[in-house]
Amino acid sequence: MTNSTQISRIKGAELLSSIGAGVLGAGIALLLVNLLVPYAVPILLLGLISHAAGMFQKHRLEQQGEVVRVWWVETLYWLCWLGLAALLLFIIVRQF
Repeated sequence: MTNSTQISRIKGAELLSSIGAGVLGAGIALLLVNLLVPYAVPILLLGLISHAAGMFQKHRLEQQGEVVRVWWVETLYWLCWLGLAALLLFIIVRQF
């Protein structure tokens, strides 16, 4: 197996794990909806900021190192930024 194939498989596993964590968090939130409603916006903002910071830092570190870049990872990176911007806009518009 080539190095780029291995990296691609690792990235796929990371993506699956991240999606699973998000779905798990959504499920927990749905179970605790009545308790969490007053904290929805702060929780969303905390998640948005921490995800964006971690995503940015990981991308920057990968660019500095000798990591093989996978096209679909780059595409998902920029789509995620687009989604985060849309979510932030939604939060701002909803507050007014």
